[in-house]
Amino acid sequence: MPKKLWFLLIGMILNVTGNSFLWPFNAIYIHEHLGKSLSVAGLILMFNSLAGVFGNMLGGWLFDKFGGYKSILTGIIITFLSILGLVINHSWSFYSFFLITLGFGVGIVFPSMYAMVGAAWPEGGRKAFNALYVAQNLGVAIGTALGGIVADFDINYIFTANLILYIIFFFVAAIGFRNMEITKDEKVEDSVGKDKPKFSLTPSMKALLIVCCSYVLCWLVYVQWQTTIASEMSNLKIGLTNYSLLWTVNGALIVLAQPIVSTIIRKYVTSMRKQMLFGIGFFIASTILVSTAEQFSMFMIGMIILTIGEMFVWPAVPTIANMLAPKDKLGMYQGIVNSAGTVGRMIGPLLGGAVVDTFSMKILFTVLVFFLVISMIFSVLYEKFAKKVINAQEQTVAS
Repeated sequence: MPKKLWFLLIGMILNVTGNSFLWPFNAIYIHEHLGKSLSVAGLILMFNSLAGVFGNMLGGWLFDKFGGYKSILTGIIITFLSILGLVINHSWSFYSFFLITLGFGVGIVFPSMYAMVGAAWPEGGRKAFNALYVAQNLGVAIGTALGGIVADFDINYIFTANLILYIIFFFVAAIGFRNMEITKDEKVEDSVGKDKPKFSLTPSMKALLIVCCSYVLCWLVYVQWQTTIASEMSNLKIGLTNYSLLWTVNGALIVLAQPIVSTIIRKYVTSMRKQMLFGIGFFIASTILVSTAEQFSMFMIGMIILTIGEMFVWPAVPTIANMLAPKDKLGMYQGIVNSAGTVGRMIGPLLGGAVVDTFSMKILFTVLVFFLVISMIFSVLYEKFAKKVINAQEQTVAS
């Protein structure tokens, strides 16, 4: 693994650790501390994610236009100012406003990070994205473990903790990313001086959009653990410490079990399509199990199964985007993928909260399983639109 990749991994750990002080508790804070319904909580989280969609697309464009260094610093500054606003005032009106601008700033950062990884280690294939994925989840494990302790002491302090981590992230990015000329490789240089269309429905783009449909549905299900399932655990008198422990186990398992999963993928799950299907199957098993859970131990088992599933699905999607991307649109393709995930996170809280408020948790779990089955269908269909591209790239990656 190239040495310059380590700066990106450290930056991702700091970025996600800071965010992990806040995102697991958003729905709980809005519902229990600000006195709003789950539907209202879902609505504000939807706007947070919608801002993230625009941030993702802007971040991808900034990467292709100006490089990863400037685009990441832009996102960090916007995020820093938003968190600072939350520290100063987190009453309902200010909370909702700054949570939206926070989503925009974070959205700018992520596609640039993924595009930089793909450009920094193009021959690494899925290994490069697995490394970034592990770093991301190490941040989740650290952030949620500390966040649960901070929230139990005083939930208002999570804003300050988030701010401190982003200050550190800013200096790491400003110093560590400055001399990383990874955006000037062949993938980007080919576009210099050429007037090419910004968006066209090529076979690769069609394949990417179908993968994104699957990705949206997977995230729509996954985000329920941060919203409706979090609230259900609270109703069952399962405390914030135990809830944050779920995410700590999630992040730790991803880091510790990565060698085992990588071996399974290398030997038995040889295509990206199979990797997607395998992971979604675990999502379905987890959802069915949690639909009957009433004790913390059942939620923990469900989280472990969910984590195994995401270890297959989440790294696969940006890897597919990197494989499909034309040489001058690496940032755009990663921006589209990150936008798709953000759309799932945007729709999920609103839909989940509305279904629970109108019907019940049981009905919600039935709907979620249905969405995952549809997601599997999209995962089967996508490669038909870019079969030659996928086959050529997957043979390179597998070797």
